[in-house]
Amino acid sequence: MTIVAVHGIGNHLSGRSPEQAAIELSGQWRLKLQHGFSAAGLNDHLLPPLHAAYYAHHTHAAERQAAVLDLPALDEREESVVIAWALALGSPTLRERQGLVTAPLRQVLSWVSQRRNIPVGTVIRLAVQLAGEVRRYLHVPQVRDAARSAVAEAIRQVRPRVVLAHSLGSVVTYEALHAHPELTVDCFVTLGSPLGLPGGIFDHLVPTPTADRGSRPAGVRYWVNLADTGDLVAVPRRLGDRFPVDQHADTPMGRIDFHTFGAYLSSPLTAAAISPFVRDPTIPDTDHLSFRKGASS
Repeated sequence: MTIVAVHGIGNHLSGRSPEQAAIELSGQWRLKLQHGFSAAGLNDHLLPPLHAAYYAHHTHAAERQAAVLDLPALDEREESVVIAWALALGSPTLRERQGLVTAPLRQVLSWVSQRRNIPVGTVIRLAVQLAGEVRRYLHVPQVRDAARSAVAEAIRQVRPRVVLAHSLGSVVTYEALHAHPELTVDCFVTLGSPLGLPGGIFDHLVPTPTADRGSRPAGVRYWVNLADTGDLVAVPRRLGDRFPVDQHADTPMGRIDFHTFGAYLSSPLTAAAISPFVRDPTIPDTDHLSFRKGASS
Protein backbone atom coordinates (compact mmCIF):
# COMPACT_ATOMS: atom_id res chain seq x y z
CA MET A 1 0.00 0.00 0.00
CA THR A 2 1.12 3.57 -0.74
CA ILE A 3 -0.29 6.92 0.38
CA VAL A 4 -0.72 9.62 -2.25
CA ALA A 5 -0.14 13.19 -1.07
CA VAL A 6 -1.28 16.15 -3.17
CA HIS A 7 0.36 19.53 -2.53
CA GLY A 8 -1.22 22.97 -2.38
CA ILE A 9 -0.04 26.44 -3.36
CA GLY A 10 3.60 27.49 -3.34
CA ASN A 11 5.13 24.10 -4.10
CA HIS A 12 6.73 24.69 -7.49
CA LEU A 13 10.30 23.37 -7.40
CA SER A 14 12.33 25.28 -9.95
CA GLY A 15 14.98 23.39 -11.90
CA ARG A 16 13.50 19.94 -11.31
CA SER A 17 11.50 17.78 -13.64
CA PRO A 18 8.02 16.83 -12.39
CA GLU A 19 9.36 13.37 -11.58
CA GLN A 20 12.31 14.77 -9.60
CA ALA A 21 10.05 17.20 -7.76
CA ALA A 22 7.66 14.40 -6.80
CA ILE A 23 10.50 12.28 -5.42
CA GLU A 24 11.92 15.19 -3.42
CA LEU A 25 8.57 16.14 -1.92
CA SER A 26 7.71 12.51 -1.16
CA GLY A 27 10.79 12.20 1.04
CA GLN A 28 10.14 15.45 2.88
CA TRP A 29 6.48 14.70 3.51
CA ARG A 30 7.00 11.14 4.71
CA LEU A 31 9.34 12.42 7.42
CA LYS A 32 6.66 14.88 8.52
CA LEU A 33 4.03 12.15 8.58
CA GLN A 34 6.34 9.94 10.64
CA HIS A 35 6.59 12.76 13.15
CA GLY A 36 2.79 12.93 13.29
CA PHE A 37 2.55 9.21 13.98
CA SER A 38 5.08 9.51 16.79
CA ALA A 39 3.25 12.52 18.25
CA ALA A 40 0.03 10.50 18.23
CA GLY A 41 1.74 7.61 20.04
CA LEU A 42 1.41 5.38 16.99
CA ASN A 43 4.01 3.02 15.58
CA ASP A 44 5.46 4.73 12.51
CA HIS A 45 6.61 1.32 11.22
CA LEU A 46 2.98 0.93 10.15
CA LEU A 47 3.39 3.87 7.81
CA PRO A 48 3.48 2.80 4.14
CA PRO A 49 5.46 4.57 1.41
CA LEU A 50 4.26 8.03 0.39
CA HIS A 51 4.00 9.18 -3.22
CA ALA A 52 3.65 12.88 -4.10
CA ALA A 53 1.23 13.82 -6.86
CA TYR A 54 2.93 16.87 -8.36
CA TYR A 55 1.08 19.38 -10.53
CA ALA A 56 2.72 22.73 -9.61
CA HIS A 57 4.51 22.95 -12.96
CA HIS A 58 1.05 23.50 -14.48
CA THR A 59 -0.34 26.08 -12.02
CA HIS A 60 2.92 28.00 -11.53
CA ALA A 61 3.01 31.31 -13.43
CA ALA A 62 6.50 31.23 -14.99
CA GLU A 63 6.15 34.75 -16.37
CA ARG A 64 5.93 36.10 -12.82
CA GLN A 65 8.83 34.12 -11.41
CA ALA A 66 11.25 37.02 -11.45
CA ALA A 67 8.71 39.67 -10.50
CA VAL A 68 8.06 40.88 -6.97
CA LEU A 69 4.71 39.46 -5.95
CA ASP A 70 2.47 42.37 -5.05
CA LEU A 71 -1.12 43.50 -5.42
CA PRO A 72 -0.67 45.71 -8.52
CA ALA A 73 0.37 42.61 -10.49
CA LEU A 74 -3.03 40.96 -10.03
CA ASP A 75 -5.54 40.81 -12.88
CA GLU A 76 -9.30 41.22 -12.48
CA ARG A 77 -10.04 37.54 -11.81
CA GLU A 78 -7.26 37.36 -9.23
CA GLU A 79 -8.58 40.47 -7.51
CA SER A 80 -12.01 38.85 -7.26
CA VAL A 81 -10.43 35.79 -5.61
CA VAL A 82 -8.64 38.02 -3.08
CA ILE A 83 -11.82 39.94 -2.24
CA ALA A 84 -13.88 36.75 -1.83
CA TRP A 85 -11.15 35.28 0.37
CA ALA A 86 -10.81 38.41 2.51
CA LEU A 87 -14.55 38.70 3.05
CA ALA A 88 -14.78 35.04 4.07
CA LEU A 89 -11.87 35.50 6.48
CA GLY A 90 -13.17 38.60 8.18
CA SER A 91 -16.87 37.83 8.69
CA PRO A 92 -17.70 41.51 8.11
CA THR A 93 -20.95 43.21 8.96
CA LEU A 94 -23.17 44.19 6.03
CA ARG A 95 -21.93 47.76 6.19
CA GLU A 96 -18.29 46.65 6.31
CA ARG A 97 -18.86 44.23 3.43
CA GLN A 98 -20.30 46.97 1.23
CA GLY A 99 -17.30 49.17 1.93
CA LEU A 100 -14.70 46.44 1.48
CA VAL A 101 -16.04 45.33 -1.92
CA THR A 102 -15.15 48.74 -3.38
CA ALA A 103 -12.04 49.45 -1.28
CA PRO A 104 -8.48 49.16 -2.65
CA LEU A 105 -7.08 45.64 -2.17
CA ARG A 106 -4.33 46.82 0.16
CA GLN A 107 -6.94 48.39 2.44
CA VAL A 108 -8.99 45.18 2.39
CA LEU A 109 -5.98 43.07 3.34
CA SER A 110 -4.93 45.56 6.02
CA TRP A 111 -8.38 45.03 7.51
CA VAL A 112 -7.82 41.26 7.46
CA SER A 113 -4.39 41.76 9.03
CA GLN A 114 -5.89 43.72 11.91
CA ARG A 115 -8.76 41.27 12.38
CA ARG A 116 -6.45 38.24 12.47
CA ASN A 117 -3.49 39.98 14.16
CA ILE A 118 -1.12 38.82 11.44
CA PRO A 119 1.46 41.09 9.76
CA VAL A 120 0.00 42.72 6.66
CA GLY A 121 3.01 41.65 4.58
CA THR A 122 2.28 38.00 5.38
CA VAL A 123 -1.36 38.45 4.41
CA ILE A 124 -0.47 40.16 1.13
CA ARG A 125 2.10 37.51 0.12
CA LEU A 126 -0.38 34.71 0.83
CA ALA A 127 -3.20 36.51 -0.99
CA VAL A 128 -1.12 37.08 -4.12
CA GLN A 129 0.14 33.50 -4.21
CA LEU A 130 -3.30 32.03 -3.56
CA ALA A 131 -5.03 34.24 -6.12
CA GLY A 132 -2.51 33.49 -8.86
CA GLU A 133 -2.61 29.73 -8.58
CA VAL A 134 -6.37 29.58 -8.02
CA ARG A 135 -7.04 31.80 -11.03
CA ARG A 136 -4.77 29.77 -13.27
CA TYR A 137 -6.34 26.51 -12.14
CA LEU A 138 -9.99 27.57 -12.29
CA HIS A 139 -9.92 29.87 -15.31
CA VAL A 140 -7.28 28.51 -17.70
CA PRO A 141 -8.85 25.32 -19.11
CA GLN A 142 -5.62 23.67 -20.26
CA VAL A 143 -4.05 24.25 -16.81
CA ARG A 144 -7.08 22.79 -15.07
CA ASP A 145 -7.13 19.73 -17.31
CA ALA A 146 -3.39 19.14 -16.95
CA ALA A 147 -3.39 19.48 -13.15
CA ARG A 148 -6.37 17.16 -12.73
CA SER A 149 -4.84 14.63 -15.09
CA ALA A 150 -1.54 14.66 -13.17
CA VAL A 151 -3.32 13.91 -9.89
CA ALA A 152 -5.63 11.31 -11.44
CA GLU A 153 -2.69 9.54 -13.07
CA ALA A 154 -0.78 9.38 -9.78
CA ILE A 155 -3.80 7.81 -8.09
CA ARG A 156 -4.32 5.41 -11.00
CA GLN A 157 -0.70 4.24 -10.96
CA VAL A 158 -0.28 3.94 -7.19
CA ARG A 159 -3.83 2.80 -6.30
CA PRO A 160 -3.60 4.21 -2.75
CA ARG A 161 -6.05 3.51 0.04
CA VAL A 162 -5.38 6.97 1.47
CA VAL A 163 -5.12 10.32 -0.34
CA LEU A 164 -3.96 13.39 1.59
CA ALA A 165 -4.82 16.60 -0.28
CA HIS A 166 -3.69 20.00 0.96
CA SER A 167 -4.92 23.51 0.16
CA LEU A 168 -5.53 24.00 -3.60
CA GLY A 169 -4.58 20.33 -3.94
CA SER A 170 -7.87 19.43 -2.24
CA VAL A 171 -9.70 21.27 -5.03
CA VAL A 172 -7.66 19.60 -7.77
CA THR A 173 -8.10 16.16 -6.19
CA TYR A 174 -11.83 16.64 -5.59
CA GLU A 175 -12.34 17.47 -9.26
CA ALA A 176 -9.96 14.75 -10.46
CA LEU A 177 -11.83 12.08 -8.48
CA HIS A 178 -15.16 13.35 -9.80
CA ALA A 179 -13.80 13.29 -13.36
CA HIS A 180 -12.57 9.71 -12.89
CA PRO A 181 -15.21 7.79 -10.91
CA GLU A 182 -13.36 4.55 -11.62
CA LEU A 183 -10.64 5.65 -9.17
CA THR A 184 -11.37 4.39 -5.66
CA VAL A 185 -9.98 5.77 -2.41
CA ASP A 186 -10.77 4.33 1.00
CA CYS A 187 -9.91 7.52 2.88
CA PHE A 188 -9.82 11.01 1.35
CA VAL A 189 -8.30 13.55 3.75
CA THR A 190 -8.61 17.25 2.93
CA LEU A 191 -6.16 19.46 4.86
CA GLY A 192 -6.42 23.25 5.05
CA SER A 193 -8.98 23.10 2.27
CA PRO A 194 -10.57 26.17 0.60
CA LEU A 195 -13.14 24.00 -1.25
CA GLY A 196 -16.02 25.84 0.40
CA LEU A 197 -14.74 29.38 -0.27
CA PRO A 198 -17.80 31.25 -1.58
CA GLY A 199 -17.30 33.25 -4.74
CA GLY A 200 -13.61 32.45 -5.09
CA ILE A 201 -13.70 28.65 -5.46
CA PHE A 202 -16.93 26.93 -4.43
CA ASP A 203 -19.05 28.52 -7.17
CA HIS A 204 -16.57 27.48 -9.86
CA LEU A 205 -16.23 23.80 -8.96
CA VAL A 206 -16.81 20.99 -11.45
CA PRO A 207 -19.28 19.41 -11.02
CA THR A 208 -21.31 22.48 -10.16
CA PRO A 209 -22.66 22.35 -6.58
CA THR A 210 -26.39 21.72 -6.30
CA ALA A 211 -28.58 23.58 -3.81
CA ASP A 212 -25.41 25.10 -2.30
CA ARG A 213 -23.94 21.64 -1.63
CA GLY A 214 -20.96 19.89 -3.16
CA SER A 215 -21.00 16.14 -3.68
CA ARG A 216 -18.81 13.22 -2.71
CA PRO A 217 -16.76 11.74 -5.57
CA ALA A 218 -18.13 8.30 -6.42
CA GLY A 219 -14.91 6.44 -5.59
CA VAL A 220 -14.43 7.98 -2.13
CA ARG A 221 -15.50 5.67 0.68
CA TYR A 222 -14.61 7.90 3.64
CA TRP A 223 -13.89 11.65 3.81
CA VAL A 224 -12.02 13.43 6.61
CA ASN A 225 -11.46 17.19 6.78
CA LEU A 226 -8.85 18.79 9.05
CA ALA A 227 -8.29 22.51 9.54
CA ASP A 228 -5.86 24.56 11.59
CA THR A 229 -7.92 27.13 13.53
CA GLY A 230 -5.45 29.81 12.43
CA ASP A 231 -5.27 28.73 8.78
CA LEU A 232 -6.00 31.70 6.52
CA VAL A 233 -6.66 29.47 3.52
CA ALA A 234 -9.01 26.92 5.12
CA VAL A 235 -12.09 29.11 4.86
CA PRO A 236 -14.67 28.26 5.84
CA ARG A 237 -13.22 25.63 8.22
CA ARG A 238 -16.58 23.85 8.58
CA LEU A 239 -16.31 22.08 5.23
CA GLY A 240 -19.08 19.69 6.24
CA ASP A 241 -21.62 22.51 5.96
CA ARG A 242 -21.23 22.30 2.19
CA PHE A 243 -19.81 18.82 1.53
CA PRO A 244 -20.66 15.31 2.77
CA VAL A 245 -17.59 14.80 4.92
CA ASP A 246 -17.68 11.95 7.45
CA GLN A 247 -15.28 13.46 9.98
CA HIS A 248 -14.18 16.99 10.74
CA ALA A 249 -11.74 18.42 13.26
CA ASP A 250 -9.95 21.69 13.76
CA THR A 251 -7.15 22.50 16.15
CA PRO A 252 -4.46 25.16 16.55
CA MET A 253 -1.22 24.02 14.90
CA GLY A 254 0.97 27.08 15.08
CA ARG A 255 0.85 30.83 14.52
CA ILE A 256 3.79 30.87 12.10
CA ASP A 257 3.37 27.51 10.37
CA PHE A 258 -0.39 27.86 9.93
CA HIS A 259 -0.90 26.61 6.38
CA THR A 260 2.03 24.45 5.35
CA PHE A 261 1.53 20.86 4.30
CA GLY A 262 4.30 19.90 6.70
CA ALA A 263 2.39 21.27 9.68
CA TYR A 264 -0.67 19.23 8.77
CA LEU A 265 1.31 16.07 8.13
CA SER A 266 3.10 16.47 11.47
CA SER A 267 -0.19 16.77 13.34
CA PRO A 268 -1.33 13.79 15.43
CA LEU A 269 -4.83 14.44 14.05
CA THR A 270 -3.69 13.44 10.57
CA ALA A 271 -2.06 10.29 11.93
CA ALA A 272 -5.23 9.43 13.87
CA ALA A 273 -7.33 9.91 10.73
CA ILE A 274 -5.36 7.55 8.51
CA SER A 275 -3.96 4.97 10.94
CA PRO A 276 -7.10 2.75 10.94
CA PHE A 277 -6.91 2.54 7.16
CA VAL A 278 -3.23 1.74 7.24
CA ARG A 279 -3.77 -1.10 9.72
CA ASP A 280 -7.15 -2.49 8.68
CA PRO A 281 -8.59 -2.95 5.16
CA THR A 282 -12.12 -2.27 6.40
CA ILE A 283 -13.73 1.10 6.97
CA PRO A 284 -13.14 1.84 10.65
CA ASP A 285 -15.81 2.47 13.21
CA THR A 286 -15.89 6.21 13.96
CA ASP A 287 -14.99 5.48 17.60
CA HIS A 288 -11.47 4.63 16.42
CA LEU A 289 -10.89 8.26 15.51
CA SER A 290 -10.00 10.85 18.10
CA PHE A 291 -12.13 13.66 16.76
CA ARG A 292 -15.78 14.41 16.43
CA LYS A 293 -18.20 13.05 13.87
CA GLY A 294 -19.71 15.32 11.26
CA ALA A 295 -18.90 18.96 10.58
CA SER A 296 -18.87 20.26 14.13
CA SER A 297 -16.10 22.60 15.18
